[in-house]
Amino acid sequence: MARTTEMRLLELMVLKDDISSVIEYIGKCENFQFQTKLKDTEAGAAGNAVEASSESLNIDSQFYDGLLKAYKELGFDEAAYDIKNCSAPRDEDRKKAADLMAAYTQLKTRMSEAAEEFAKVSDAYKEAMAFSNLQVSYSELEHLSFLSLRIGRIPEEKFEDLKDRLEGSAVVIRLGNDSSHILVASSKKGRFALDAELKNHNFVELEVPSDFKGVPESALKGLEEKKAQAQAALDELNIEKANFAETHRQQLEHLLGCFTIAVQIDEVTRRLESTELVYRITGWIPANETENYMKGLDELTESRIAIRAYEPYEVPSVMSGKEQVPVKLSHGKFVKSFERMIFSYGSPVYGTIDPTPFVAVFFTILFGIMFGDFGQGMFFVLFGILMACNVIKVGAWNKFAPIFMAIGISSSIMGLLTGEFFGTETVLEPFAEWVTGFFGTPHAPILHLMPSADPKSIYVMFGVFGVAVAIGFVINTCGLLLNIINNFAQKRFAEALFGKNGLAGAVFFWYVIALILRVVLAKHSVAAYDIIIIAVSLFFAAFAEPFERAMEGKKPLFENGFGTYVISSIVEIIEVISGYLSNTISFVRVGAFALSHAVLNFTILTLTNMVGGPGSVGGIIVLIAGNALIIVLEGMIVAIQVIRLQYYEFFSKFFHETGKEFKPFKFEI
Repeated sequence: MARTTEMRLLELMVLKDDISSVIEYIGKCENFQFQTKLKDTEAGAAGNAVEASSESLNIDSQFYDGLLKAYKELGFDEAAYDIKNCSAPRDEDRKKAADLMAAYTQLKTRMSEAAEEFAKVSDAYKEAMAFSNLQVSYSELEHLSFLSLRIGRIPEEKFEDLKDRLEGSAVVIRLGNDSSHILVASSKKGRFALDAELKNHNFVELEVPSDFKGVPESALKGLEEKKAQAQAALDELNIEKANFAETHRQQLEHLLGCFTIAVQIDEVTRRLESTELVYRITGWIPANETENYMKGLDELTESRIAIRAYEPYEVPSVMSGKEQVPVKLSHGKFVKSFERMIFSYGSPVYGTIDPTPFVAVFFTILFGIMFGDFGQGMFFVLFGILMACNVIKVGAWNKFAPIFMAIGISSSIMGLLTGEFFGTETVLEPFAEWVTGFFGTPHAPILHLMPSADPKSIYVMFGVFGVAVAIGFVINTCGLLLNIINNFAQKRFAEALFGKNGLAGAVFFWYVIALILRVVLAKHSVAAYDIIIIAVSLFFAAFAEPFERAMEGKKPLFENGFGTYVISSIVEIIEVISGYLSNTISFVRVGAFALSHAVLNFTILTLTNMVGGPGSVGGIIVLIAGNALIIVLEGMIVAIQVIRLQYYEFFSKFFHETGKEFKPFKFEI
């Protein structure tokens, strides 16, 4: 059986001049996990080493910030660039970055000046248009003995509020096409209240010549032309900016990737243990990659590096239990797509059997049984293929494309047996008759799950439940075997032999199942030795505490007293019996969901026939909508039920503690 990937601890002693290239090598290989958390950046590395790199850090960090800002301002998505083909920047990269930033800064300056010019001309034109409606000499208005006039501008959004507040005491008149330029008239007595209200509304009074009657048409036309020229200049610069973005995008993304790596290298370097001249790095790496890794580092530094590899049992922190060896699982594409299901529950302990292949097989089989339909299964297959080819992109879900293809194939096979094709049974009848013809009288479907008046259908139903329970027995057995083997491998002999999930519990479970089969199928009677074997195995499964403590050399044998031990053991007997019973019966839901899926398909088919059959417009709509509902909703429900069976019936047998997932250092955007 495959175990978790064997690991090694590497200790690297790196010279100060080589540290950047070594960190870059570590980040690009993506197979090295630092042994412990790096030091806080506030603490930093040893003084001189940090001070020596601070200048380079500041320069590269400034370039990174400037390039990233330019990248965003040019309209690109921050996460769109790639760093896989980039390396830490060299002097020529810094020169290119400086030239690029200078060119972009110059373009931004010109655009800012053009925008300011356009705003200034627009404001002038706007004010000129506002006063173009004032056709009476302002001096004539000022000499009115009963009126107090104010001309100026306010924020446009405050116009209505000002008008409401001055209603009955003053008249507010728009001078332009908007509400920002106004003329306000009130009685001479109310001028003080008017000025106070205007001040509250951010009124700015404009100086108007005494003989002003409006803006000449020629002036308005000149301002309009100047505004159009300013707009054209701004539009031209916007086009230039778009061209700049298009022509410099590749170079900008490459440089941004280089400086992204540089910033992360400096961040890691400042947090390493170091002296004035040497850095010390320790971390975990898969054992099968150690030799090539050490060779690569040696060539990179031209043998200016000291490397030592340790077995896990040679690491004091591991042997004392203070540190766990990180766990890496190595699989092909199909099994690898199920790894997240394992790590979402917890990481296996280092050195134990890798449960992922079991999960992949069990999940695929159980889903197919519970969701049997050839057409719907092929939909999952097609969906998985399109995800694998990136035709359909659903973010992080694309890595699960093999799962969709696997459950699709499994569902399609079950659909061939039950004769279901998008809820109908007629399409696959020729195939079923051809297959069954080899074994006697041809009939369709091969396995009839649809509701039927045939009395024999009851036997089919019980047969489905029997198969489900049998699968549950196999899954429970695999979980018990994993637990026993893992405990023996870790030299936990007491846990391997005794307890509910140890050999004693397994023997009890297996023998009870075997006895039931003998009594039901072979008509055997229960013998005395059957009772003895069941009683002895149940005793060691439930009354395990003193035997476990004796094998482990612990005293006293009854940790909480003999009375407490007897009571807890009696409770444990009930737990063992009810636990194995529920673990087995729980798989009846597999058969129940297989039958319910057939019933749902039957319901959709019945509704289709009620609206005119599959050939009618209404029938086609019902078929499409019904199958879409089944694929989405029931597909989710079935997936959840399968995961639940894996977690509670399979993982619970051997997942008593969790390890630490292997998370190697790598450069990220």
